[in-house]
Amino acid sequence: MQVVNEVFPADPDRIREMMAPGPKDPIFMVNLLKFKDRAEYKDGRACELSGRDAYQIYGREVSKLLPKFGGGAFFAADVSFLALGQVEELWDEIAIATYPNRKALFEMSMSPEWREISVHRDAGLKGQLNIETVLQDGVLGRLQPLLEAITKA
Repeated sequence: MQVVNEVFPADPDRIREMMAPGPKDPIFMVNLLKFKDRAEYKDGRACELSGRDAYQIYGREVSKLLPKFGGGAFFAADVSFLALGQVEELWDEIAIATYPNRKALFEMSMSPEWREISVHRDAGLKGQLNIETVLQDGVLGRLQPLLEAITKA
């Protein structure tokens, strides 16, 4: 398995796929995150932040933005151990956000608010994988109260 870290999609076909309707049910975007040792802002600003610190600025702001697009922050945790398999280096963090559909994710990522805060994401990330997932049959009903609580928070 080859893994290519990207901070933004480089493949035009992938961008077109992101604009497609996608699944009819809510999506859960699994984010595997790898941080830079030191944040690097494209505008060249002097900065003493770690990559993780810069990304956390983005994370706090995107958590406030997600509900405007029907989504919410669902889960975040540091990676502490690889129990099975082998990789060159571990991801630093895993985060899961939920969206009502792929269109909402795309609209958020095109919004002026997201573009403004994404400078911290770009400064902090060495790379990431974003994996769109959908719940298996019957699980959505059991999670519905939790999803409603997240979007109201």
